[in-house]
Amino acid sequence: MTTQHDTDCLRRFVFEHTDVRGELVWLDASWRAVLERQSYPDAVRDLLGQAMAAAVLLSATIKFEGYLQLQLQGDGPLSLLLIEATAARTVRGIARWDGDVGDMDFRALTGEARLMLTIDSGEGGERYQGVVPVDGESLAATLEDYFSQSEQLATRLWLASNAQRAGGMLLQQLPRDSHNEEDWNRDVMLGETLTDEELLGLSAQALLHRLYHEEDLRLFESEPVSFRCSCSSERIESMLRGLGYDEVRDILEEQGEVSVTCEFCCQAYVYDTVDVERLFAAADQPDVPRTRH
Repeated sequence: MTTQHDTDCLRRFVFEHTDVRGELVWLDASWRAVLERQSYPDAVRDLLGQAMAAAVLLSATIKFEGYLQLQLQGDGPLSLLLIEATAARTVRGIARWDGDVGDMDFRALTGEARLMLTIDSGEGGERYQGVVPVDGESLAATLEDYFSQSEQLATRLWLASNAQRAGGMLLQQLPRDSHNEEDWNRDVMLGETLTDEELLGLSAQALLHRLYHEEDLRLFESEPVSFRCSCSSERIESMLRGLGYDEVRDILEEQGEVSVTCEFCCQAYVYDTVDVERLFAAADQPDVPRTRH
């Protein structure tokens, strides 16, 4: 059984007197909010849930004020996974696919693919992007490859998802001058016994006790995680200005209105003739310096 305390939350834990740390995440209402906006085949749905759990876990391993974006693009039936997790512990995600995917596994779904991880540190900060080919047999294995190649950090991930819940566990070896490989190997070996059912069904305390009851562990308080979309009328209007007046007028004349729907949250933004004229008139206004009298 799950507990309310471990619903839509992130839980950090550390192995005392070692250089190993961990994170646990569960997405409940935040995950179902995504599924309410788009119906996915089971195989795509479960991979999307795993990716959302992974993005929250990864965002918890870095210090930043902006957002982390996880993007997977391939030539298989699943052409795109796009997840955005913010420093405020909000998350959103979409997937695009084509045709009947049945019960395809990860590699069949993605085909030849690459994984991109983008970190935007926020206003005034740097933007970082890392790219790795998808060589692993799962999303977790691909992300482990990413950390091995791009970050040189020993990292292990366990991810699971179904129609009601998505969850994940991360173990990471902290960057230090020297490591006790015995500690790391033991913690990973015990983690390998974790099942999807336990990951999705146990509370943090029960899960960690099941895996690590002989270890000296410290479990931190939970941080709430929620679904939130960052779309806004300002962003949509900026995008329309980028298209240019002539193209937007063509759309308006052809369709009678300009309608833009956010793929993440399905919010529709609709502009009529008056809105479009106002939008571009405001963009053409010169900046007039303020004067005092």
